[in-house]
Amino acid sequence: MTVGNMERAELFDAGSKGRGLRAAKELNTGEVIFSEPSFAAVVFDRYGSPGRSGFCMNMSQVYSDCGRWSPSQGRDLPSRPLNSMTSRDILDPILATQVCHSCFRHKANLHRCAQCKFAHYCDRTCQTACWNEHKQECGAIKKLGSAPSENIRLAARVLWRMHKDTGIASDSQLISVDQLQEHVADLAAEDFKQLRADVHKFLQYWSYGTRQHSVDYISHIFGIIKCNGFTLSDQRGLQAVGVGLFPNLCLVNHDCWPNCTVILNHGNQSAVSSALHSQRRIELRALGKIPEGEELTVSYVDFLNLSADRQKKLKERFHFDCTCEHCSKHIEDDLMTAGADSKPSADKVKEVTVFSKESLEKIEKSRVEGDYNEVLKLCYECLQKQENVLADTNLYKLQVLSIASEVLSYQRSFAKAADYAHRMVEGYRKLYHPNNAQLGMAIMRAGVTHWHAGQIEEGHSLICQAYRILMVTHGSNHAITKDLEGMRTQTELELKMFKQNKAAYQTMRDAALKH
Repeated sequence: MTVGNMERAELFDAGSKGRGLRAAKELNTGEVIFSEPSFAAVVFDRYGSPGRSGFCMNMSQVYSDCGRWSPSQGRDLPSRPLNSMTSRDILDPILATQVCHSCFRHKANLHRCAQCKFAHYCDRTCQTACWNEHKQECGAIKKLGSAPSENIRLAARVLWRMHKDTGIASDSQLISVDQLQEHVADLAAEDFKQLRADVHKFLQYWSYGTRQHSVDYISHIFGIIKCNGFTLSDQRGLQAVGVGLFPNLCLVNHDCWPNCTVILNHGNQSAVSSALHSQRRIELRALGKIPEGEELTVSYVDFLNLSADRQKKLKERFHFDCTCEHCSKHIEDDLMTAGADSKPSADKVKEVTVFSKESLEKIEKSRVEGDYNEVLKLCYECLQKQENVLADTNLYKLQVLSIASEVLSYQRSFAKAADYAHRMVEGYRKLYHPNNAQLGMAIMRAGVTHWHAGQIEEGHSLICQAYRILMVTHGSNHAITKDLEGMRTQTELELKMFKQNKAAYQTMRDAALKH
């Protein structure tokens, strides 16, 4: 579809929620409702690392590709299986010099801007495509001597764009950027103090001739970014690499059980002719059939939290009280806190829940220190305590299963990792929407783990299930889906070999894993 085409969505008064978007016609499962290039976007000044964003694929926080962002929130994201199919790249940090500032792809051997020495690009094509966004920034970074944090750079890019195009960059943009919600007056004291510090740093950084803005107006822009910024991932959902502002997307309201999902399409700059290049853009996709007139919604937070915890996060970050059906009726809260089928006493469940909380704190400490053997030891102890007490849908059990599976994969203990991944996925199936991208990513991880464990039948089945989900959430052209298509083809060939000659298959697999 044409980038910026808004024929499938229309602006309407959503009552107590303010403005919203609704379906202008009936929409099919997986349909791209609209795509939108960023009004402004920047890479993070630093990226997730083992000490910053954990194992990245904490499956209680798996991420579909884009999510609401605020400068204060962490950057825990889901990862995806790399072609090497181990967790080493997930546990290792992404360096700031390995993300293109134009297309936001994660790559090695990028070219550095010779002027500011901060921006990096895939090649001359990406650098040229980004020059209009970067040229004012380039001068400001040179003047300051170093690049400030991402929210300061994004605020500057927003203002530079507004000076150039006013607040509306195209005919399809439904609202001016400076009319978006900002909630500065609702900030907590600590957040307001941080905002003021950012404004002060911004004034040192800002350079636009004689064009200056008041402190209140700059604060207004920072408030808009805090409430409306969307986190952007690299091309395979491995890591959060930046944040952008998408005015039409900002009009899509929240629901904990949404009918849409958002992904980042990194565009295509590889064609010889620049006329065939496509922009970096977000895509809003339908998770199921949506009738004409129904409000379009996305989730600003991960569903795998108790309704009260989701409401608390939404209130703190976005300053509204969530009254969606899943929060109002506490749907699936019982599963997320459930005891095992053996019906342990309430006191026993409470005791093990407290133990699990304490264990996860110790696990986090060991993870930050890079002591993965200790992480596994703590996971085993916790899982032993949880056995026959907490259900596999219990959030604390899911967190431990996720971490154990991740670290075991990292250590190439694939058989054990596959067992934990299987239990984790079965828990997710009972909690997530069947077309949820988080579920698809989790099933993909489990499929790859089973594949590496030599369990080719289960691995191929899981990879096919993940492919069906991600075709809805990401579409056939996304890098993740293309990776999955390759995995699906490869596991299908291996499955045929396995059925024809199990011994020959085992020999081939063992040889492959040694490399």
